[in-house]
Amino acid sequence: MKETTAKERMLKKIRKALLDKRDNPYPNLEDAPLYQQNEEFLEVLFAEQLTAVAGNFLYCEDDFQFIENLIELAESKKWRKIFCWEPKLQEMLKHFEYPFIGNDQDFLNAEVGITLCEALIARNGSILVSNAGAAGRRLSIYPDTHIVLAFTSQLVLDLKDGFVRLKEKYGNQLPSMITTITGPSRTADIEKTLVLGAHGPKELFVFLIDDLAS
Repeated sequence: MKETTAKERMLKKIRKALLDKRDNPYPNLEDAPLYQQNEEFLEVLFAEQLTAVAGNFLYCEDDFQFIENLIELAESKKWRKIFCWEPKLQEMLKHFEYPFIGNDQDFLNAEVGITLCEALIARNGSILVSNAGAAGRRLSIYPDTHIVLAFTSQLVLDLKDGFVRLKEKYGNQLPSMITTITGPSRTADIEKTLVLGAHGPKELFVFLIDDLAS
């Protein structure tokens, strides 16, 4: 009698499994949470995950502290060409008389782009962005430094929660570009050496303003 090989035995098991009809072991997979409920504060979890991928996190109690931190950071980095195109952000910067460039003139020499975002994904420290705002796509990918201003009310645990927010905000008119940013741009294509800023910003800063404080 011919002895069956390991490959033949494996294929036989696969064929048998395909023929046997079994109930779906995970009938409610789509409705189940991606992860077990996390009791940790979302802002702490987000900060830990963001810094783990070379991002920078700054917590701000209010608008005034955001401007203070921005001034201190800009002075230490010697930034001069800071671009901001979103009306809500422009109003805030104008209120504190903080200088910025509000158009795309001399954009090729931009050092910093300041934008808003759609949500912050705490689980992996990612920023959910779209091209729906005035900043479009250019301001978050071209300058060497990308600054994101976000609010604690925008924190969600998982990516699926972020898409729920988008659906609630835009309905059936979703933006044509939706993506996540996880740390500075990076690549290891060249001799397997990690290089930051190869295809986008070299630095990423997230300023989080607490808009839920009592």
